[in-house]
Amino acid sequence: MESIWSKTCDLAPREPLSGDLETEIAVIGGGMAGVLIAYYLQKAGHQVVILEANRLGSGQTKNTTAKITAQHGLKYEKLVKVVGMAQARQYAQANLAAVGEYAQLITRDGIDCDFETLDSYVYGQEEKTLRAEAEIAARLGLPAGFEKGDFLPFPVAGTVKFTGQAQFHPLKFLKALASDLQVYEQTPVQKAEDDRLITPHGTVRAGKVVFACHFPFLNFPGMYFARMHQERSYVLALENAPKFPGMAVGQGKDAFSFRNYGDLLLLGGGGHRTGQNEGGRYQMLRDRAAQWFPESREAACWSAQDCVTLDEVPYIGSFSRKTPDYLVATGFGKWGMTHSMVAAQLLLDQVEGRSNPNAQVFAPQRLEPETIPVAAAEGGRTARSLLRQLFHIPEEQAEALASGQGGVVILDGEKVGVYKDQSGQLHPVNIRCPHLGCELSWNPDENAWECPCHGSRFDAYGNLVSGPAQEPLN
Repeated sequence: MESIWSKTCDLAPREPLSGDLETEIAVIGGGMAGVLIAYYLQKAGHQVVILEANRLGSGQTKNTTAKITAQHGLKYEKLVKVVGMAQARQYAQANLAAVGEYAQLITRDGIDCDFETLDSYVYGQEEKTLRAEAEIAARLGLPAGFEKGDFLPFPVAGTVKFTGQAQFHPLKFLKALASDLQVYEQTPVQKAEDDRLITPHGTVRAGKVVFACHFPFLNFPGMYFARMHQERSYVLALENAPKFPGMAVGQGKDAFSFRNYGDLLLLGGGGHRTGQNEGGRYQMLRDRAAQWFPESREAACWSAQDCVTLDEVPYIGSFSRKTPDYLVATGFGKWGMTHSMVAAQLLLDQVEGRSNPNAQVFAPQRLEPETIPVAAAEGGRTARSLLRQLFHIPEEQAEALASGQGGVVILDGEKVGVYKDQSGQLHPVNIRCPHLGCELSWNPDENAWECPCHGSRFDAYGNLVSGPAQEPLN
């Protein structure tokens, strides 16, 4: 399962850190957010290094659908109710400015990344809701209006259309932007102690540290594990499928995403909270493709994972009140490309000591009264997972697993996670997530272990795929 971006762009490897070093600013994470943040800081004259646990763009950046848009589903009517018109306008204008900044940067530097300016659509089945969203978005200064959406392969009540949005090839863009940056790959940060970042290959001392590693691994202070969860979604790249007039995404359960890349149509959907997949997501997309585009052929398939905050607004700014030299950019939801640019602009201003009019709505220290029940629910979910681990006894024996599948089973009288490979060999793992101890679940679509609490992922053999966990399974 390799994305179309990975299939069509190779990034030259960078050397791991070898020995100790000192720098003004260290950025943890070499995805779109980390590279953009480092690029703008270096351009402003700061000394910056990127520490990447794997390869540049190897996390969510290579798995995005790569839409650059201020339209984030039916966002704005809900956001106004939660934070008011003023802060909703801050959110809207920061994202609209991010779309424009991408266009200026790509044009100015001549970056060949298949950048296209297109309209963006959200479709739905309730015309009243769609018209209300379009009206509020327009009042916030966004290029919004209501349209019918006759181009979709099924009937809808209408769409909210944003003009002048964009899409691109994320790895081609990342490759160009990172060319002059100091990057150390295969260099996971294992511990952060004041100004010291400890890696397997040496220690980095930094005046400021930016956590741009998708989900912060530092639990205290900040407690981001109690303020975010992760969600997965799935994508097919289809040949011989229709050309859409722009990017489109559905609202509500069983919604789908559409965008073209060259002669391909990217069909996305099947979203679920990480750790809660009983299987069949790819097959569902294949069934829809056969129904809607019967002449199409599958060229690639892949999945993505997104961090979601309590109020669905990213955390960008100071990591916590107790750590003034730690900064963070996380919780981008499904709109990581746009929010990565928002983060780069906000954190540049913060480092430079400039006031940014849009910073307040993204401040990580916020906790609106409306989000308190959600925070309690997140804590309750973790507690329930721990209780399930203590009291849930699986009925299935390891030997009963089908080849090529995994599950939580009884093996030699103990509850463990087991993957049975195609030859019938068993591969048992400790089913407790090494992050905070939640019981893992098996994702049969991807042959992976997933944490339903905080979204850590491990392959069938227990190797770490993505955090916030930092260790493999025993």
